[in-house]
Parts: sequence; structure tokens; C-alpha cells
Amino acid sequence: MNLEVIRQETPGCSDKIFLNSAGASLMPKSVVEATVKFLYEEQEFGGYTAATRNSGLINQFYEETAKLINTKPSNIAFVNSSTDGYAKALSSISFKEGDSIITTNDDYISNQIAFISLQKRYKIEIIRVANLPDNELDLEDFENLIRKHHPKLIAVTHTPTNSGLIQNIEGVGKLCKQYDILYLVDACQSVGQIVVDVEKINCDFLTATGRKFMRGPRGTGFLYVSDKVLNQKIYPLFLDSIGAQWTSFDDFQLIDTAKRFELFERPYSALLGFTEALRYANSIGMEKIEHYNRTLADTLRINLQNSDFRVLDKGNRLSSIITFCQADGNVEKIHKILTENNVFFKENKKCDALIDFTSKNVDHAIRLSPHYFNTMEEIEKVSQLLADINH
Repeated sequence: MNLEVIRQETPGCSDKIFLNSAGASLMPKSVVEATVKFLYEEQEFGGYTAATRNSGLINQFYEETAKLINTKPSNIAFVNSSTDGYAKALSSISFKEGDSIITTNDDYISNQIAFISLQKRYKIEIIRVANLPDNELDLEDFENLIRKHHPKLIAVTHTPTNSGLIQNIEGVGKLCKQYDILYLVDACQSVGQIVVDVEKINCDFLTATGRKFMRGPRGTGFLYVSDKVLNQKIYPLFLDSIGAQWTSFDDFQLIDTAKRFELFERPYSALLGFTEALRYANSIGMEKIEHYNRTLADTLRINLQNSDFRVLDKGNRLSSIITFCQADGNVEKIHKILTENNVFFKENKKCDALIDFTSKNVDHAIRLSPHYFNTMEEIEKVSQLLADINH
């Protein structure tokens, strides 16, 4: 991994210290070029002809995504965001009163709201599994809850947006396979920063977005759909002409692939930009990216702890999302020093992670999310800036 070349290909990192890849990362030049090139073709030929002329490149989206997460192109659907894919997956499950979903305390805010919406509409039950003292998922409790409630779905966020925790989705996947339960994984914050392998996870659905650690354009994402789901003829509530063929006045025939979860209309310019972002990550290799990201994140966490900040990330395996506050729980001084020194970051509030932040007794946290275009020198500079607050 040639960091110098990567930074040259990332113009946005030249005049700032960018530590918000968990929000919306910096795109490589080639991603922007691929996006803009297609827009000019649309200007010249119109959208339909431009799409036809680029059909080979469009198909590469499915190939590059499949390569990234170790599956087949036929298991991949393009979506506008991870939340879009998540909603389509949820809509494909025929919930009825009395059904249940087992999830975690650390699942993403939008997912929690979606579960509550299903609860209000269909009178389903939301069950949240316990955490062990080290904040890891209690798999024994998971299995007991499965046996007791026979859930319609198990849903787990791989890496929560509000902390650096990486949840044990492979352990959960073994239970889902053993008890034959549909399994939905939100990998929005993990795809692009660590290795994600759907064969090892044993999930039925997995969602991700383009703008975060994948370094793609906004308005892009993908949904993985397992062969089990496809073979069982499971499909989203609202199909259109790309997902099914209208075969008679009152019937349709599903297509065989995950494209049944797509809609005909999509932003092809952004899709091609996302394809280039996927290719870019694949060309470097996720193992190399994960290894370097771990070095950056571990160094930053240690430095913050040594400077008497309260690091909020708890778990046996932590990601490139670092959340922290001052010892007294405040973040105002941190916010001020980072802003004044052109360090890009995100502030998370209690309403973003109601269960997690309540258990940690904090109302605000600063989130830093370094990525593989960052340097160790940047990590040390930010660490020193922050250290000056407490000394």
C-alpha cells in the first residue's frame, strides 16, 4: 500500500486533517472522474443511451462488490444507501402480530426506529440481547432467546456508528444457521475499513453504503441477498419492472437474482463512481487496509487515554471509530480545538445512540474515524492538540 500515491490521489486530504470517514469520506480523484464522465455522456446522449453505452461498466459494479465481500454478482443489488437496502430487506419479510425480532443494544438508530415502526404497525415484539461485562454480545443469552421466542428475524449492526465496537456477527450467524432464522446484518460502518466475508458471516441480507469507508459518492450502496432468500422467492414489498416480469393481468414472475430488490431508476453516474471506489479498495486489498487502519486507531486511542480523556469504546475488537469525551463528560473544549485546527470530525449526541449513551452516562461524544489515507503524523498531531486541553 503506497500511502504517498494514495494521498496524491485524494486531493481532499492536502489542506486538512480529515477524520470523518465514518460520516462521509474523501473520494479518490478516479471516483469523481468516473462520476463526472458519465454525467457528460448523459448531457451528450441522454440517460438511456448513456446507460446502454456503459452497460459493461455498470455490470462491473456487481463484480467488484461480489469480490469485496466474497460472493457472486447475482447476490448483489444496487441501493441508494444502507438504510434503503435495509428497508427493502425488512419489507420482504411477512411480519404478523406476535412475531419477534431479536436485535442488540448497539444497533444503528435508523434500524431501531424501523423496528419500532414495525412494532407499532404489526404488533411485533422487539427483543434486545444482553451484553457481557466486556460489552461483547452474550451468545448464550442469544441462543436462549431464540429458543424462547422463535424470532422471525435476527438483526445485528456489525460496527455501530456511535462507538468503535465490532460486534461478533459470525457467532450470531452460526446460531441463525443452526436454528434456520433469517439474519440481517448492517455493515454500513465496516465495509471498506475491515474485511467483510458473507460466507463466514452466514447472513441472509447485508447492507452497506458508498459514502463512508468505501469512499464513494453519496446516494450509493449495496444489498447482499443470500441464495437461500432468492431460492425461497422472498422479495421486497414494492417491486418494479427491473425486479419482476409482468406475466398476466394479475401476476408477475420474479427475476432470479438480487436485482429483484432494485428499482429501475438509479443514479448511474453515482453508480459508476461507486464502482470505481470498489475497484480502488479491491486493488489495494482489504487485508492491507484493515491492518493499517487498526494501527492508526489503536495509536489514537492509546494517546487519548494517556491524556486523560474518557474513551468510550468498549469491546474485545475495536474499529476505526474512536469515541471519547473529557473526563467530566463535556466535549466543548475538544470541539473548539479541533475546529480551530481544521480537523474534520463528528459529534454524536445521546439521541443518536439512546441505549448505549444512557448506559455510559454521557450526552455527547466526539467521533474520530481515521482511514487508510491518513498518516501517523496526522494522528500524533491531533493527539498533541488534544493533550494540550488537559495539561
